[in-house]
Amino acid sequence: MRNLNESTRALRELLAQRILVLDGAMGTMLQQRNLTAADFGGASLEGCNENLVRTRPDVVLDIHRKYFEAGSDIVETNSFNGTKSDLIDYGIADQSYELLFKAAQLARQAADEYSTPGKPRFVAGSMGPTRKTITVTGGISFDHLKQDYYDLAKPLIEGGADLLMIETSQDTRNIKAAILAIHRLSREIGSDVPFVISVTIEQNGTMLAGQTVEALWASLRHARPLAFGMNCATGPEFMTDHIRTLSQLSSEYVSCYPNAGLPDAEDGRYHETPTTLAAQLERFVGNGWLNIVGGCCGTTEQHIRAIAQMVENKKPRQRPAESHRAVYSGIETIEAEDSTRPLLVGERTNVIGSRLFKNLVAEEKWEEASEIARRQVRGGAHIVDVCLQSTERDEKKDIPPFYEKLIRKVKAPVMIDTTDATAIELALTYCQGKAILNSINLEDGEEKFERVVPIAHEFGAAVVVGCIDEDKLQAQAFTRGRKLAIAQRSYKLLTEKYGLGPEDIIFDPLVFPCATGDENYIGGAVETVEGIRLIKQALPDVRTILGISNVSFGLPAGAREVWSDLPRFLRTNANSRKTSCFRIRRRMFRPMFQMRFCCGTFRRIGASRPKSNARP
Repeated sequence: MRNLNESTRALRELLAQRILVLDGAMGTMLQQRNLTAADFGGASLEGCNENLVRTRPDVVLDIHRKYFEAGSDIVETNSFNGTKSDLIDYGIADQSYELLFKAAQLARQAADEYSTPGKPRFVAGSMGPTRKTITVTGGISFDHLKQDYYDLAKPLIEGGADLLMIETSQDTRNIKAAILAIHRLSREIGSDVPFVISVTIEQNGTMLAGQTVEALWASLRHARPLAFGMNCATGPEFMTDHIRTLSQLSSEYVSCYPNAGLPDAEDGRYHETPTTLAAQLERFVGNGWLNIVGGCCGTTEQHIRAIAQMVENKKPRQRPAESHRAVYSGIETIEAEDSTRPLLVGERTNVIGSRLFKNLVAEEKWEEASEIARRQVRGGAHIVDVCLQSTERDEKKDIPPFYEKLIRKVKAPVMIDTTDATAIELALTYCQGKAILNSINLEDGEEKFERVVPIAHEFGAAVVVGCIDEDKLQAQAFTRGRKLAIAQRSYKLLTEKYGLGPEDIIFDPLVFPCATGDENYIGGAVETVEGIRLIKQALPDVRTILGISNVSFGLPAGAREVWSDLPRFLRTNANSRKTSCFRIRRRMFRPMFQMRFCCGTFRRIGASRPKSNARP
């Protein structure tokens, strides 16, 4: 196994200096060899390219050499369909480790032959999308997929790969499974395994499972890949907008290795010549969009030679500074910033807040229950809160059937509302996008932080943090000062001890109703509004969230209407945009929504309830 720390450092140094060249297609080159069934190991193995590293290693090694001769800095292993779930079709799943280790060894041999002190060569372990696109085709569990990717990554790294390519990806859930597998391997070997995330965008502008490039970035930027990029599907012409977007968004490197154009509908041939393909990619290079470039289906060593000559002495893309943008995603994205606030969180898919939803869950009517989420989004919700936790049912058994329906109906981000860490992790495996976890606090000290934040890290979720601590007399902060103090303490712990980015923290200062009749709570609404202002001033990169209707519970309808106009006044009179509050009128939404709104930069609307003064 290579010293990954050394090879990664060398790779990053080169990426900062020049554009690196990837190889071209393995399949296209193999087709040119006119291999027979005997070359593959018999009729039952014909078409299994991965088996050629055992039966015809000379052919595979020669292809690697040709790409290095053409100018490649990096070649990929012959392992694209190397997962056990793919190899089982050929009856050789039990031999996967041997084949994948050999694939890495062959590429490593070629790389070492062509490496010089001035031009080191690298090996990338190819990790294809598998034949199971979990969101689209199903037929495999997230845990099974994660194990498949681990069984693919381990022999590639142990065989000599310097990095891994999660490529031709069509489903972000598949990518998340691959990333978690790589993280596991990294922990086991004691070194971070660098990886590239490369997706395929269809001509309709999305991945097969529905996400755009922007949603992909929002969902996976937490993983800090070596590069984000695109490959396969189309030629560079149809990649232009997507590569431009990635280049603008990502603080990581950007890669692009397209097909040699779109395949001919009649004969399946690719018609971009080495000259025309290099000329089209030169536009991307000239615009400063790329750090890694190569070819995919239909490309040969001639294409790579033309690309290598084209990028010679051209400047690589300069990575932008990392931002603190708070972007959440499902299939589509929404950003919590000035032009979009308030963000509304629909809370009708909540067994605690909606009797209808609770009854549908109890009757296991998942289609009807998930339809409530769709109606909320149509009614104006930007984010859907889902709470399946109750004392009457096993939440972990309800998550799979409900989320399977939900993710096919709702494109908005999901807010996972539960205190059970195991349930949180299970729900996250169904989310393509960047979800929000609701919620954690310091009521039991750091216990909730310790259980939940590592899961948020692994899946890239944001977290709602309540202003509650261990104080036995008043756990839920009442005064503006205590709300700020708890927020600052939580912020310090989350950012410094637990490594959470400030943009992934959403503070809920919480609020007491102003009509409780308890003199101790007089002024609670004002304390909450001012607490939000103080939090936003002290911690400008966090977001805030509040169930504003809670303030006016118990008041007459007219008084509640007056209260609903207060945020508009604050918005127009606040000293700072980041401390302003936003108002939502009840009449703007269908009855499925209770009046909740966003204070500061972010917040939600909740579930409607029967006409009573009971708390939600």
